[in-house]
Amino acid sequence: MKKLMLLISHGLVGFAGFALGVYLLPILIQPQGPTEQEISSAVAQAQFEGQFVKELKGSDFLHWGEGSVMLGGGVAAFKGKLAPGPDYKLYLSPVFVDDEMSFLENKRDMVQVAEIKTFDGFVVNLPEGVDPAKYSTAVIWCETFSEFITAARYNSL
Repeated sequence: MKKLMLLISHGLVGFAGFALGVYLLPILIQPQGPTEQEISSAVAQAQFEGQFVKELKGSDFLHWGEGSVMLGGGVAAFKGKLAPGPDYKLYLSPVFVDDEMSFLENKRDMVQVAEIKTFDGFVVNLPEGVDPAKYSTAVIWCETFSEFITAARYNSL
């Protein structure tokens, strides 16, 4: 009985350590976020703006985003905060999605535009030929765990 209890307790501690590592590693290795000047420069070129909010159907206490996303001039910029996590991708979608199911149902019509490696704002280049006017929504998605993080319907400025 003692060996069984030790095995269970060590297994639980090992699992908790692994889960904590998955959560903390992206925070520890994230690169330096954009400066205020870099974000301001991107905002000056913006043609579209939207808001990431925490209260979406697919968001929860571990998967959320909050702040402004701007697109235009070949860049996407975000001023706000994202829940930390691994393997985040920015997608542009022609329809608004607010959870995993709607994301997966519409993924074939979306375009993946960038990897997101910082959680306190980002500025990323849009791929050549991607026109934000052909889409209506910016989506943050975790590829590794197929988790919806947040989305923002954007409008012309």
